[in-house]
Amino acid sequence: MASLLSTTLNITARVAPGPVGRVAFALFVRPLGRPKVKPGEAEVMARAVTGRLVVDGIPVTTYRWGDGDRPVLIVHGWTSRASRFAGFVEALLAEGRTVVSFDAPGHGASGGRATTILRQREIIRRLHAQYGEFSDVLAHSFGVVATFFALRDGIRADRIVGIGAIADFDFLAARFRAMLGVNQAVEDAMRRHIQRRLFPSEPDIWPRFDARRHPEEIPSQILLVHDADDDTADPGQSRALAAAYGERARLIETSGLGHRRILLDPHVIATTVEFLSATASQTRAASPAETTEATR
Repeated sequence: MASLLSTTLNITARVAPGPVGRVAFALFVRPLGRPKVKPGEAEVMARAVTGRLVVDGIPVTTYRWGDGDRPVLIVHGWTSRASRFAGFVEALLAEGRTVVSFDAPGHGASGGRATTILRQREIIRRLHAQYGEFSDVLAHSFGVVATFFALRDGIRADRIVGIGAIADFDFLAARFRAMLGVNQAVEDAMRRHIQRRLFPSEPDIWPRFDARRHPEEIPSQILLVHDADDDTADPGQSRALAAAYGERARLIETSGLGHRRILLDPHVIATTVEFLSATASQTRAASPAETTEATR
């Protein structure tokens, strides 16, 4: 079926780009499955105070641990959920931090079947309005580019941690094209559909979805952690982010953890929490070349 669909889209894209763009977009914004809470995550999730937002008519489940000011915001990745950060939540709570997170539309305990970076931004805006200014943001994969997109919109954080980062829309589009087996004409049709549907009055919107763009707009200290064996997000995405943000960014490269198991690694969790728990005066980000490390 997948082969038939890709063949049909490839053939039709040049003669009927409008319908092809709509179909491609519908596939692009829909996660592949809805993972359940794992046994090792259940106890942490049971301790969360759950809430609900409605974004574009879709119920969104939110979570809060602790009741302090300036919480740490956690933004999960594609086809994932907030519970995947259970180890980080426990470690942050042990440091006396407050944590806020959510399941994106089409993910976890939230409703809907699809999400977009605009929906992600709106959820982050609502949580910012509800809980006040974030101290830090911890994000994974697609959540990283969504975080940078939101932080250019009046939301601030002292520190950002990006794990297995995806930095720009072009990478997402290229990966989608490769996974579905479609050609450039299909991607072009999808881009035109996105432009017309979501940004009808804004020409050339694609640079807005590049986390490397205008680094001066995001003055945060940044820690990037990426595994050399990540088969979902190319490590070059984090390297490019580190290069763009220069002295404010530190890059740690791990080995043998992949794209998802990296969220379970005790060393990654400890290093992340140490970075997020540092005061501004303690947080000194060296150049990427000086700070690249390998862990197992």
